[in-house]
Amino acid sequence: MKTMTCTQLGGACDKEFTGENFEEIVEQSKQHGMEMFVAGDAVHLEAIGEMQKMMQTPQAMQSWFEEKMKMFEEIASK
Repeated sequence: MKTMTCTQLGGACDKEFTGENFEEIVEQSKQHGMEMFVAGDAVHLEAIGEMQKMMQTPQAMQSWFEEKMKMFEEIASK
C-alpha cells in the first residue's frame, strides 16, 4: 500500500489517499475533490480551477500524470 496526500496530487490539504496502485489513489482524490466542490471549499475550488485549466491542454495533463505516477512509484510501500 502507498499513500499520497491531496497536496501531492495538486490539491489543497493534507488528506491522505492510500491504495495498491496509482489509479486507486486518483479515484479517491477525485471523490475528495467532488466533496470539496459541493462543500464550496475555497482553497480546493482554486486547486480544482487550476486542474481544469491544465486539462485544456492534453500535453500538460499527460506531463502531470507522468510526474505524479513517478512520485507514486518512488514512495516506499507500507
